[in-house]
Amino acid sequence: MGHEDPFVRSASSDPTQVPRDTIASLRRLALQPGSHVDVRFPGRIASVLPSGCLVGDRGASVWCDLCEGHPTPPDGAWVVVRGLWDGARVGEAQLELLNVPTQPFPAPGGDWRWLNDDEGRRMAHVLARAAMMRAVREYFDGERFVEVETPLAVPSPGLDTHLDAFSVGGSRAPRWLITSPEYQMKRLLSGGLTRIYQTCRCFRRDEAGALHQPEFSMLEWYRGGAGAEDVMVDTERLVAHAARALRAASTDPLMVPGRHGPIDLTPPWPRLTIAQAFQRFAGKDADALAAEDEARFFDVYTSEVEPHLGREQPVFLTHWPASMASLARLVPGDPAHAERFELIVDGVELCNGFGELIDAAEQERRLLHDQGARAALGLPVYPVDQRFLDALREGLPPSGGNALGLDRLLMLLTGETHIDDVCAIPHARL
Repeated sequence: MGHEDPFVRSASSDPTQVPRDTIASLRRLALQPGSHVDVRFPGRIASVLPSGCLVGDRGASVWCDLCEGHPTPPDGAWVVVRGLWDGARVGEAQLELLNVPTQPFPAPGGDWRWLNDDEGRRMAHVLARAAMMRAVREYFDGERFVEVETPLAVPSPGLDTHLDAFSVGGSRAPRWLITSPEYQMKRLLSGGLTRIYQTCRCFRRDEAGALHQPEFSMLEWYRGGAGAEDVMVDTERLVAHAARALRAASTDPLMVPGRHGPIDLTPPWPRLTIAQAFQRFAGKDADALAAEDEARFFDVYTSEVEPHLGREQPVFLTHWPASMASLARLVPGDPAHAERFELIVDGVELCNGFGELIDAAEQERRLLHDQGARAALGLPVYPVDQRFLDALREGLPPSGGNALGLDRLLMLLTGETHIDDVCAIPHARL
């Protein structure tokens, strides 16, 4: 290669000169010993010596031996590297300089350190999230679902007493950011789309901690002509498919690390009724407790029951009390319980699913009840979504639906215990 001016201070506007290689693609090249190929790729100077530099990109890095007489590049500079790749390093490297930091690099508390410190753990999670999303779409495409998008700013965010929404200004009518896309997706069911899924951002006020963000990623899907059991099977297969995609290099990709030991994700997973779980782990009658004091019910559940669930294998917790049905139908032949389930893995809820209620009159009765409950608790009272009720009146197919937290799924598959570590930019870094 020639030894022309090594620094060119602007990227070429010629699209034929846009670098097509990446460091990751170089690593995949199979070269014969002693051979090399011409390469051209972008990256950032991660460290420098007089004879060469380490260039990084997307968590991968490669050493570059600079051409004789090549000036030492600045720390942290963004560059395009041209040179000879021999399977281990780049020789006769020349650098096209694109941008140089205006402060010492890496900046304390900066985003480079956030993503690349700790041996690039968070950068690896960004890449793992991308792989997980590809796996999600692969699963649903294989099941002939249609991917949909519905609005984020809506006339009613739902009336659950445990969730508060963010209001949105600038609209002619009141709007709130969704806590779930459920209402709008069910309108699409009414319109004739019988297998649909969506990945979206959801928003819930005052949620923070190791498992919560006020803004988070949700996967929600509906399978027409189905019930809760059908979407539980979907959930098993989906999680296993994502685990195989992310953990292909593992000896057993379906064995993931948990806080109390390895967890086996191999389907099928056990089903346990809420009554069985309360009796087994708390020695209490779940139905009686729910009828007497729902607040006490949830105190017992979160402190004495949930922490013991899903330690060796995920478990579906089914047959919730009818008073907690929300948008689920009641179990046929068992009006005391709702066709609702939660998936618990290592003591953490991963999803919440229903055999969906399609009775418009019953749904309206529940929503008005929830409005009254929110008012009694001094919580903001959101409107009833009339278009949602109209969709129920027009008719939905019997359906099963599920809402799964994608951040928590990524935590499970990567062995992380804090949601911040699987978010590229968590709320705490805004």
